[in-house]
Amino acid sequence: MRVAALLSGGKDSCYAIHIAEQWGWDVSHVVTVQPAGEESMMFHWPNVHLTPLIAQAMGKEHVLVPGSGTPEQELDELGAALAPLGVDGIVSGAVASEYQRTRLERMAHPLGLKTWAPLWHKDPLLLLRDLRAAGFRAVVAGCFAEGLGPEWLGRELDGPAIADLGRLHAARGIHPGGEGGEYESLCLEGPGWSHRLEVLRARKEWQRDRGVWRVEEARLAPMRNADAPAPR
Repeated sequence: MRVAALLSGGKDSCYAIHIAEQWGWDVSHVVTVQPAGEESMMFHWPNVHLTPLIAQAMGKEHVLVPGSGTPEQELDELGAALAPLGVDGIVSGAVASEYQRTRLERMAHPLGLKTWAPLWHKDPLLLLRDLRAAGFRAVVAGCFAEGLGPEWLGRELDGPAIADLGRLHAARGIHPGGEGGEYESLCLEGPGWSHRLEVLRARKEWQRDRGVWRVEEARLAPMRNADAPAPR
């Protein structure tokens, strides 16, 4: 099976690519839609400019699709980018969003492409723990829900953070994986990557009840020593 995969730079898209490869599929391309604005309901936008580096670390051919407007236009532009790739289908990191899943299916069907969402309806807290155990490191790149304050920006999604997300889910109904748009993430390293993403300069932007961790400078760096302590 030869597929393309959506790559936002966030934890779910990176983990979905890893799972597809574990299934033995050839992920020949990773495709990033860069939304025209910062209010996209369809595509992840915080730090999407780092996806070329992440694709390089994965050893994947990267296709960047600049979005020009509405979600429907962006889907048409995604379809136009996928058509010449010669793939059987597209993999996404959707977990619970029917909005995203159905629109991807509607875009792919006329092109004769199948869609797969390896994380679909998986337990979000278990996904976070599995992602961590698999060797991924991710940080919070945007907060958009009550209960997630500026202290979360740039915070690593490690064991204590996952536990805190579980408590916020119980207390406030926040989706632990951020699937309701509560937060966005950025992957810094993953299994099979040749390099990790090293953030050299970033700043927190916070306005009233929401904020973004904007990475201003980053580079690829050697992976950490395999003998270093395992992530918490």
